[in-house]
Amino acid sequence: MKFFARVPNINFMAQRKTGLLVSTVLTLGALLLVAIRGLNLGIDFTGGVLVEVEYPQTVELDVVRADLAAAEYDRAVVQYFGSTNAVLIRLPPAANASSAQVSTNILQALHAEEKGIELRRIEFVGPQVGEELTEKGGLALLFAFIGIMIYIAFRFEWKFSIGAIAALIHDAVMVLGYLSLLWVEFDITTLAAILALIGYSNNETIVIFDRVRENLINQRRADILEVVNLSVNQTLLRSVITHLTTLLVLFALLILGGSSVHSFSVALIFGVIVATYSSIYVSTNLAVALGVSREDLLPPEDKEVDAMP
Repeated sequence: MKFFARVPNINFMAQRKTGLLVSTVLTLGALLLVAIRGLNLGIDFTGGVLVEVEYPQTVELDVVRADLAAAEYDRAVVQYFGSTNAVLIRLPPAANASSAQVSTNILQALHAEEKGIELRRIEFVGPQVGEELTEKGGLALLFAFIGIMIYIAFRFEWKFSIGAIAALIHDAVMVLGYLSLLWVEFDITTLAAILALIGYSNNETIVIFDRVRENLINQRRADILEVVNLSVNQTLLRSVITHLTTLLVLFALLILGGSSVHSFSVALIFGVIVATYSSIYVSTNLAVALGVSREDLLPPEDKEVDAMP
C-alpha cells in the first residue's frame, strides 16, 4: 500500500503545447472522417421493420440471432420483449416487400412450424422516426454541454468552464471518428454511451480542477504550471485505479454481453482512454492557456465595517 501513498512527480505540463496541438489535429481529423465517411447508422436512426414473435418456451437470443444470420439477416437486432419467450426483432428497411412477405420470411428463418413460434405483430417504421431521434439526441448533447458549462463557470471560474467543454467536445468527436473509422454500428445504445462518457469525462476533469483550485490558494509561491503538475500527480493514482476498474467492466461487457451491447462497450472503452488524456492536455491545459491565475480563485475579501462610535 506504500506505493499508492506516494505522489509521483511527472512533468505533464512540459508537453502542454504538443498535447494541445495533437488534440486539435486529431479532433479535426475525426470531424473530417465523420463528414466524409459518415456513421454506420443502425435501425434506430434509419427506420426499418419491427417483428414480434412468441416462442412456446424460454429461448436464448443467440439461437434467434443464429437462425436469422443463416437466412442472411445479419443486421437484425434481437432483444426480449416483456418475457424470455417473447422476442422483438428489428430489421433494416425492406425494399419492395410487403408485411406478409417479411413475416413469412422471418417465420421461415426461425423455423416457426417446427418450434411452434407465433407471430404477434409486424410494423414498418419510417425514416422520420430516425430523424426525430437524431434531432432529440443532438439536443440532449447540446443541453448537457450548456448545463455543464454553466455549473463549472459558477462553481469554479469561466476559464475552467471553457476548458471542460472543449474536453467534452473533444472526447465526443474522437469517439464518433473512431466509430466511423471502424464502421461500428451507431444505434441508440451508442448514443447512450456518448452521453455516459460526457458525465464520466467531466467527473475526471472536475477532480483535477478542484485540486488545482486548492493548491493555487495554498501554494502561494508556486507558479501555475507547478500547481497544475502537482494537482495532476496528486490525482493520478486515483485516476489510474478508476479507469482500470471501469475498463475491466467494459471489457467484460464486450466479451460476454453479446451483440446488443457491443457498440456501447466499444464506444465507452475508447472514450475512457481518450478521457484520461483530455482531462490533462485539453481541459486543464486550455485553462492554463487562457491565463487562469490564483487571483481568479481567491474568495472575495470581506469589506471592513466601520466601528460603532
